[in-house]
Amino acid sequence: MTTRVLSLASVAVVAMLAPSPAAAQDATRGQEVYTAQKCQGCHNIAGKGFKNNTLDGVGAKLSAAEIKAWIVTPKEMATKSGAKGKPPMPDRYAKLPAADIDALVAYMQTLK
Repeated sequence: MTTRVLSLASVAVVAMLAPSPAAAQDATRGQEVYTAQKCQGCHNIAGKGFKNNTLDGVGAKLSAAEIKAWIVTPKEMATKSGAKGKPPMPDRYAKLPAADIDALVAYMQTLK
């Protein structure tokens, strides 16, 4: 009985940690948004894109809310964090459709 309970608990933990199909789909869409918005002109992921401003590990460093704030209110986040990047990130991404912003956040969260 103990072994079975432990096995069920292990399965439950794995299920909670595995990305849902919807989350994987959002991340894929987010990668498309990243490319379409030409984010690689100022950022890089895995060495692809602009040398500075790497996004590698951003999913481990920032919460989903913080990532979203960087996308929709970059000037406020730069002030809050003391970031000195030049030029500063433009605030035009707040005008993207909400679904695209959410997908971009989902993609950024996979970068751990």
